[in-house]
Amino acid sequence: MADFMTTHATLQPDKLAVIDDRPHSTATVWTFAELERRANRLGHALQALGVAKGTKIVWCGQNSPGLVAVVNAARKIGATAVPLNYRLSDEEATYVTDHCDATVVYVDAEFAPMFDRIRASLPTVQHYVVFAGAPQRGMLDANEITAGVPDTPPAISDPTPGDTMIYTSGTTGKPKGALRRGTGDPTQLMAMIALIGYKPDDIYITTGPIYHSGPGGFMGIAQILGQTVVLQRKFDPEDWLRLVDKYKVSSTFSAPTPIRMICNVGDDVLARYDRSSMKRMIANAAPWSFALKQQYLAHFPDDSLFEIYGSTELGVNSILEPADQLRKPGSCGRPAPGVDIKLFDDNGDEVTGFGPAHPGELFVRSASIFADYYKQHDKYLEDSAHGYQTVGDIAYRDDEGYYYICDRKKDMIISGGMNIYPAEIESALEHNRDIFEAAVFGIPSDEWGESVHAVVVARPGSHITADDVMAYARAHLAGYKVPRSVSFIDELPKTGSGKLLKRELRAPYWEGRTSKV
Repeated sequence: MADFMTTHATLQPDKLAVIDDRPHSTATVWTFAELERRANRLGHALQALGVAKGTKIVWCGQNSPGLVAVVNAARKIGATAVPLNYRLSDEEATYVTDHCDATVVYVDAEFAPMFDRIRASLPTVQHYVVFAGAPQRGMLDANEITAGVPDTPPAISDPTPGDTMIYTSGTTGKPKGALRRGTGDPTQLMAMIALIGYKPDDIYITTGPIYHSGPGGFMGIAQILGQTVVLQRKFDPEDWLRLVDKYKVSSTFSAPTPIRMICNVGDDVLARYDRSSMKRMIANAAPWSFALKQQYLAHFPDDSLFEIYGSTELGVNSILEPADQLRKPGSCGRPAPGVDIKLFDDNGDEVTGFGPAHPGELFVRSASIFADYYKQHDKYLEDSAHGYQTVGDIAYRDDEGYYYICDRKKDMIISGGMNIYPAEIESALEHNRDIFEAAVFGIPSDEWGESVHAVVVARPGSHITADDVMAYARAHLAGYKVPRSVSFIDELPKTGSGKLLKRELRAPYWEGRTSKV
């Protein structure tokens, strides 16, 4: 069976597939026919370097057409594509590249110097292919190795698409390689597409780096459907608005941080750009607070906001549709098509009750979950129960079947024997007009075991104090949930995909003690 990109190139060769329109630069535009040719040539070149079915290829760089080409090339030749976060330190990049046993690294010239520094620590890597610029000494130039090779689909003995292996963000420790086979279950994927209402003529924009499973995965859906993809190399809120306006963008996936920045650019800036084309905004990567959803809906079409709950490992597990966004505050929706969700308590018994008094660890069974943690099968088994899989989130459901994520099991605070979920406190604090963002976690307490601590990012010009924060929390939360201490910071530490790195905030408080970091 022909690869879907080959089919699009045949049926709609002149339709725009990729647009890379950077400020103060001439836009790069590829049709489906051009993307097909480039992906095929790169596939042939990689095969000439020894890449075969299952070979690991690490790719690294900011959003660009070159990355779209390698994603498609790897799939076509059956290779396992391993995206690497370009923001990683040398040590972190070494760990991922070495751990996955990559033999080829495909890297944007801007980040090639990092691999030049660490190549002595990467014994399995045989070739470094550099695109969008001059290579480092001893590395290959992507333009040179693809010159003169065929632009027809590469021949392969095994017609199944290549796998992907995305390393988890490492919010609680060393990242793990989540291995996912092929392009997923087609029946389940098509049912989700129908529910959200995606159309082939949608215009998708990458709101965030495509090395992350969300922006990259939903870009993959866009390409399967033959949509045009607008690439934003590096996120900037006003430039994002420019691209949405210019190309009539109708679809995206976003973590809360970019949307918070967009909604806070000011009414005068927002007024310059038409936002009415947005039809399918997928909220995920980290929970959107109810306050942020209200902000978004004040500036974008009120039928455009979907929220999904999911993960790199488990895919899309639940969907909250636009009509329920304000009706079901705090909910992440009902199970997505083809997904079975169960809650289990600490004894391994299924939780059957409804409401916040009946929480449990959320487990998923679905055809779209990942295959394994690479070289860490014990961790995969550790997170399995009764044929279901978990990533450690605590949730409850209401009597209409809507699920509510309380928090990560590891983030839960136990103070004086009471279970406290930081996400609930963070959501409450974000309704305060003087608070831009907040992170809540437990710190050691000789009296209570743990006490609630809040780290706050104040809005510019605000003079909010710790006492103000605690007084506000006291007015909106039960007494035992109120932060007992507050500190302030200019910016919360996050992964490149927008997930909060609480372990970095928590670590100093637990140093030398039994730690949850």
